[in-house]
Amino acid sequence: MPQMAPINWIFLFIIFIATYLLFNIMNYFIFIPKIKKTSLKSKKFKFLNWKW
Repeated sequence: MPQMAPINWIFLFIIFIATYLLFNIMNYFIFIPKIKKTSLKSKKFKFLNWKW
């Protein structure tokens, strides 16, 4: 069984890193967050009365 040359290990490493980065970049830009549209009028503010 022949040994793998060092240049092939580097090439294989570069391919795996490129695949990993491409996968993460695609997931980052494809994700669409759900934004709730609420106005300030619909929010209920709760005021606390400190008694001390």
